[in-house]
Amino acid sequence: MQVSVETTQGLERRLTISVPAESVDVEVKNRLRHIAKTQRINGFRPGKVPPSVIQKRYGKSVRQEVAGELMQRNFVDAIVAEKINPAGRPNFVAKSNEEGKALEFEATFEVYPEIKLNDLGAIKVEKPKVEVTDKDLEEMFVTLQNQHKTWKENKRKSKKGDKLTIDFTGRIDGEDFEGGKAEGFELELGAGRMIPGFETDIIGMKVGEEKTIKVTFPDDYHAENLKGKEAEFDIIIHKTEGPVVPNVDEEFAKLFGVEEGGVEALREEVSKNMSRELTQAVKAKVKEQVIDGLLEAHDVEIPASLIAQEVDVLRQQAMQRFSGQMDPNNLPELPAEMFEEQAKKRVKTGLLLGEVIKVNELKVDENKVNELIASAASAYEDPKEVIEYYTTNKELNQQMQNVALEEQAVEVVLASAKVKEKKASFKDIMNPEGK
Repeated sequence: MQVSVETTQGLERRLTISVPAESVDVEVKNRLRHIAKTQRINGFRPGKVPPSVIQKRYGKSVRQEVAGELMQRNFVDAIVAEKINPAGRPNFVAKSNEEGKALEFEATFEVYPEIKLNDLGAIKVEKPKVEVTDKDLEEMFVTLQNQHKTWKENKRKSKKGDKLTIDFTGRIDGEDFEGGKAEGFELELGAGRMIPGFETDIIGMKVGEEKTIKVTFPDDYHAENLKGKEAEFDIIIHKTEGPVVPNVDEEFAKLFGVEEGGVEALREEVSKNMSRELTQAVKAKVKEQVIDGLLEAHDVEIPASLIAQEVDVLRQQAMQRFSGQMDPNNLPELPAEMFEEQAKKRVKTGLLLGEVIKVNELKVDENKVNELIASAASAYEDPKEVIEYYTTNKELNQQMQNVALEEQAVEVVLASAKVKEKKASFKDIMNPEGK
């Protein structure tokens, strides 16, 4: 086997490989001989088909098949010999594939970029200093109460927080428009489901009352034909209901599976869950800053083949999410452009963290793997069962090992970065946009 390596452009390489004629011809003859023994051809007894007939009928396809296998095999041998690390699959082009002549082919592919880590001390990280307070716990209980509220019909004027059953008909320039009409529509005032002005303009209405309101669709409204348009809606109120919030007592605790210990046991469980979620959120926030800093500090050429692979992964994940809402057969092919930037970031992140792992010779810390599994399991009713499932399932366990190794790499970068603590509240971390 003869090999020559050429850099075409950027990360692209081209190998030109020559395989001796006898290596190809011997393999082709062996396969044709096997076909002659096994194939049934009209006019000939099994095993008695003349070589010339076999050659004429199967020679070309067999040679192509053998060439394909030899190209793959010799490519692998070549990159090992030349110490080349390909990124993505190669593209093979046979230049010569004839009997009595050497098999010559080109393999074009991309290689992984050479990465040199810059000064990690230039990365800045702002680490939130936060804990769950009694006030946070009380606000969480109010949220839990509202999640389990019921409704009681009334005849008074409606107010924020009430649930109304209404009919509405919308018009733009005096004409009805698609999606602008509904009957028996349930609307919780203050929930923000409708366009600005719709909910506030019907506060104070009572059962049986009718009203025409004027609103304007936002400029960023999802329907192109309605953006920025002024509209009128005729409203009829059929029913008003006020919220009934449950008391925080033993029965309330039982709604969350707390059968013993009542409210105090529930408070302890909720506080523990809030602390666990807060810890994870702080870790995620710090990790995001580390990765952003790492990306900003390094200019890395990214193999297009890796981006394409990551785009396919992201596309498949999106399709899986949408398939739960739509018939998979009716889902359109999502364009690559939707995922390109995210794919680039993920590939670059993987390359940089991979280099951190390589340079620091990091190995998977089994204690960290166990901690991650235990943390994930703590959210379930029977943590022991979940831990056992993770430890016995090879695929899940491998996923946790990958997560652990990535976290170890982030910790290495964090140890060199400039870290500044900043006081924050539970809301700041868990609900940064105030939604």
